Amino acid sequence: MDSGLRIRGLSLQVEEKIVLRDFSLEVPGGEMHALLGPNGAGKSSLSKAIAGHPDYRILQGDISFDGNPLCGQSPDHIARMGIFLAFQNPVEIEGLSVANFLRAAIQARQGPGERFSATEFYAHLYRCLDALSLERAFSARSLNVGFSGGEKKRCELLQLLLLRPRFALLDEIDSGLDADATKMMAHSLDELRKESGMGGLIITHHPSLLQYLRPDRLHILLNGRIVRSGHEELIEHIEHSGYSSFASP
Repeated sequence: MDSGLRIRGLSLQVEEKIVLRDFSLEVPGGEMHALLGPNGAGKSSLSKAIAGHPDYRILQGDISFDGNPLCGQSPDHIARMGIFLAFQNPVEIEGLSVANFLRAAIQARQGPGERFSATEFYAHLYRCLDALSLERAFSARSLNVGFSGGEKKRCELLQLLLLRPRFALLDEIDSGLDADATKMMAHSLDELRKESGMGGLIITHHPSLLQYLRPDRLHILLNGRIVRSGHEELIEHIEHSGYSSFASP
């Protein structure tokens, strides 16, 4: 598989703890998969390792995107390849407005000689704010400072809509959202997928978002490994029997 995300035999260490053992996963280009599992299963660690976080040490195995290796690459290089990570707990930066942060992010991805005007940027920004039912004044606030949990998630989604990555890592993107906000988020992600062909990996321990955003495939992560892969039938199984039912006897 040359198109999409490919992980082979990955063992991952954080500080002194091994969180993934011989982990393998393939997400073909343009597909959206979901990785589910209980807290502490290693889901968020995986997303950070893919994005190049230096605290996550790859002991063995490899990660590639569209046939290009990710292991050993800087987070900046990985982002320029088109991979976006929506954080579970976004950082707060006092004094940096949402608008200025987003404009800097777009500029950082541009190639030599590429330019865009302030008028073009704000027109695009306001369209995305409207799509998320956010007031335009939201873009003048300091990044994530004083934001509610739901506002932080909408800010992550706002970044996603503006940057239009090729592959999105969505780490607990629905946490802190009520049912209506979850539906809105799922609709926005679905529209972006249709328009851009974006693929991605939804990382969650609660499958409520998956009732609205239908992934192409689901995977259950326990004890550092995928123990079951399938489709929508896994959601019903989790709701009725929990994750422990997937554990080996």
